[in-house]
Amino acid sequence: MSAPPAECPIEPRAALDARLRVPGSKSITNRALLAAALAEGESRLRGALHSDDTRYMREALAALGVELSTREEPWRVQGSGGRLRAPTSPLFVGNAGTALRFLTAAATLAPGPVTIDGNARMRERPVQDLADALVGLGASLRLEGARGCPPVALAGGGLPGGSAEIDASRSSQYVSAVVLAAPYAERDVLLRFRDGVLVSRPYVETTLEVVRTFGGEADWRGADALFVRAGEHYRGRDYAVEGDASAATYPFGAAAIAGGRVRVEGIPASSRQPDLQLLDVLARMGCRVEREPDAIVVTGPADRLRSPSEIDMNEFPDAVLTLAVVAAFAEGPTTIRNVANLRIKETDRLAALETELQRLGVGAKTGPDWLRIEPPEPGRLRGARIETYDDHRMAMAFALAGLRVPGVVILDPGCVSKTWPNYFEALRHL
Repeated sequence: MSAPPAECPIEPRAALDARLRVPGSKSITNRALLAAALAEGESRLRGALHSDDTRYMREALAALGVELSTREEPWRVQGSGGRLRAPTSPLFVGNAGTALRFLTAAATLAPGPVTIDGNARMRERPVQDLADALVGLGASLRLEGARGCPPVALAGGGLPGGSAEIDASRSSQYVSAVVLAAPYAERDVLLRFRDGVLVSRPYVETTLEVVRTFGGEADWRGADALFVRAGEHYRGRDYAVEGDASAATYPFGAAAIAGGRVRVEGIPASSRQPDLQLLDVLARMGCRVEREPDAIVVTGPADRLRSPSEIDMNEFPDAVLTLAVVAAFAEGPTTIRNVANLRIKETDRLAALETELQRLGVGAKTGPDWLRIEPPEPGRLRGARIETYDDHRMAMAFALAGLRVPGVVILDPGCVSKTWPNYFEALRHL
């Protein structure tokens, strides 16, 4: 296999008229994979995502004793009934944060020790808040990295359950990890949010939907706690994975920047994926948004994009990168706030956005949890070689600027294999 190219120039183009289907949702695929792996009986997952992140998840589940067949559609997962095995070597998950967090909670169910590790960046991404909650529920584990980071060493032996508090101010994935494993605890689980704070709440709603679909029982206890019934185990089933709304933000953004019309198929009108909230922002900026039963159509504005002014994106932080690049083409400044958790993603995304927007000639400034974008005068954006920091979303978002600005080159484009391996091919075909 040849090495991926070191860089990818982006060709500007006229107004778009395109349709495409985005890959399956990474968030839903990894949630469904874990539920299917713990279930009784076989599950068939249709439309699941083939990418680096889901590959790490599948390899780790196989090492935990789960039988999977994922070469053909649909994926088939023979559930373990919650009876995982202790692997003979550490589970390696690269920089797949979702996989590491979900597996940390699930691996408490193994009968013996499990170690979970990742690449250099993963060893900088904190997991202390999840570890503390699991210890509060009776699990035995320790974090071997510095400052509450991986590797994670679990003793296994089961999850006793009970009541615990979790600091969910930095990542909702800590909460989702506990909820996904909790049906296999020895006692019911009540998980309370410290100070009543939960970031990215819609992602936890997605988790609850998957848990219930596979036969678990989980629900809110007021606004600041979750209850999961122990013993209500998952059951194998057929499950369809929706198209990825996070991935769809890029073709939506392409229509906003380049103009014209883009139709994204495979996301049902009933979808509750959080990043679809970006559509309301694009509408405020002058785009036309049409929702069909199994597709979404975005048409760019006839004139210059309007700034949304100030927007809280705590509930849909993965869409921040798309909006930041779109906002560079708007009339007037944009401030994105309440997104401190972007600093513990695949890279420090706030710092990376500030640096790379400035390369394009955009005024950009960040604070602890905010980003302000000051677009230049029309025609003053400039081409640049964009560093991507091994972050798939940096590569995909900044490629959109090249649809209007000559000379944009994306470095290390292969990093998009994390969630959308053929992204640049799809972009060329718009």
